[in-house]
Amino acid sequence: MDDPSATAGVAGESDDDTQSSPTAVARALLSATRVGEDPDPQLHRLARFGDDALERVRTDRRTALAFWVNLYNAGTQLLLSRRPELYESPLRFVRFFRATAVTVAGTDLSLDDIENNILRAGRSKYTLGYTRKLRLDPFSRRYRLPEPDPRIHFALNCGAASCPAIRFYEPDDVDDQLDLATALYLDDTVSYDPEAGVARVPRVCLWFRGDFGGGDGIREFLRRYDAIPADAAPRIRYLPWDWSRAGGKFAE
Repeated sequence: MDDPSATAGVAGESDDDTQSSPTAVARALLSATRVGEDPDPQLHRLARFGDDALERVRTDRRTALAFWVNLYNAGTQLLLSRRPELYESPLRFVRFFRATAVTVAGTDLSLDDIENNILRAGRSKYTLGYTRKLRLDPFSRRYRLPEPDPRIHFALNCGAASCPAIRFYEPDDVDDQLDLATALYLDDTVSYDPEAGVARVPRVCLWFRGDFGGGDGIREFLRRYDAIPADAAPRIRYLPWDWSRAGGKFAE
């Protein structure tokens, strides 16, 4: 028999202060993966949300960012714990990133779906972020953000050692939280050699170069977070990425 509590608030709940709101459930799911609790009750709630309950996820940018970033990170941890062989496969980029990670409102979603179709506004990951996909499924068209926010690349954790630490994001504070996550990751990874005129930056800046606005956009982004001096205009070099599996990488 279904758990009656699984549907509580599902039909029309949109108050993010309640335990049954979408953002609260996504956060609870991420918390469950951290502390080793059973994630299935939260997974069932996500799967059974109705259209009304998800209105703020569709219409409010901050709510959408917090919801989808938390859900992506939770989905990563679930796949690493339940299907680790997908990550270790030579076909990782197909088997792991395209496997169903979570189900929202009856729609199965992969990590690729959440990141590229929704958070990155339907931009292709195969063109360095410069072009949009020609086709998107109806769910992604309905829930995608208007434009990609490059700060998500310092908040999303795909299970690799080079990924940023996982944090919990809240709609009211998500911009400050993304700024903090970005600043900390850049401070830990970027190196600047003023004599050579070179800045070495995380490889995600190359993979999603278009999200940052190209080379000039990357430099401006680095200046914004004090990763390079305000008057610097270095050449950009990209650091290697360590794909070693590193589950449970939560910030302290």
